[in-house]
Amino acid sequence: MKKVLITGAAGFLGSHLCDRFIKEGYHVIGMDNLLTGNLDNIEHLFPLKNFEFYYHDITKFIHVPGNLDYILHFASPASPIDYLKMPIQTLKVGALGTHNVLGVAKS
Repeated sequence: MKKVLITGAAGFLGSHLCDRFIKEGYHVIGMDNLLTGNLDNIEHLFPLKNFEFYYHDITKFIHVPGNLDYILHFASPASPIDYLKMPIQTLKVGALGTHNVLGVAKS
């Protein structure tokens, strides 16, 4: 079974991607710090054997055990209102978060 990591999994886009990859038969690892995401978006996936959720801030070092086939990086506050409320977090996830996700991809 192929494995995919989806950052921002509890957000609008991330949660729909989780649904789609589960439907396609992937093992999905969803990662989110819930800054703007909501567990309500993915709670229906928790009972599934091929879904894991990591509550994690991707601006910190990321470790995911095992091999990954794909990484979809969708973690970020995603509206002008959020950008104004959380400018530093938005910049950090865009820079440090992307750097850390690329580190996972490289390993």
